[in-house]
Amino acid sequence: MTTTDGRDRPDGHAGEREMLEGWLEFHRATLAAKCEGLDDKRLREASVPPSDLSLLGLVRHLAEVERGWFRRVLADEDVPRIYCTEADPDGDLHPAPDHTWEEAYATWQGEIARARELAAATPSLDTVGAGRHRSGTTHNLRWIYTHMIEEYARHNGHADLIRERIDGATGE
Repeated sequence: MTTTDGRDRPDGHAGEREMLEGWLEFHRATLAAKCEGLDDKRLREASVPPSDLSLLGLVRHLAEVERGWFRRVLADEDVPRIYCTEADPDGDLHPAPDHTWEEAYATWQGEIARARELAAATPSLDTVGAGRHRSGTTHNLRWIYTHMIEEYARHNGHADLIRERIDGATGE
C-alpha cells in the first residue's frame, strides 16, 4: 500500500524479514518526507522551548543511530561517532550554525546505504552481531531491526509535531 506522498507500507502478508525491512524503510522515508521543502533555517527551528530539538538535529541523530547499530554492533566496525563528542554527547542534536542540511542528509543517506549492505550480508535475523553496544550487550539482527523501527517511529512523532509547528504541514 502506498501513502498519498509515495511512501510504501510493507505488504501485510510479507515474511518476517521483509516486513521488518519494509517498516524500517517506511520510517526512514517518513523522516525524509517531514523535512522536504524546508530550507536550512526552517530545519533548525526548535520544536517547543526550552527543547532545542529540530528536524536537522533528528536527521543527524538518526545518522548516528544507524552507524551505531549497524556498523558498530552488527558488523563490529571501528568507526568514530559522527557528531557526538565527549564534550557534547548529544552533539548530533545540536547542529552548529555552519552545519547544513545538505551535509546532514548526505551523511544520513550514507549511513543508511551502509546499514542496508551490512544487513543484506547477514544471513539470518537470528545472527548475533559481531560487535557490542556501548552497554556491553550483543544483539541479533531481528532485535536491531525492531529497535530501529521503534527509534524512527518515536522520532517521527517528534518530527510530526516540529513540522506542524513550522508551517502547519501534517500527513500520515
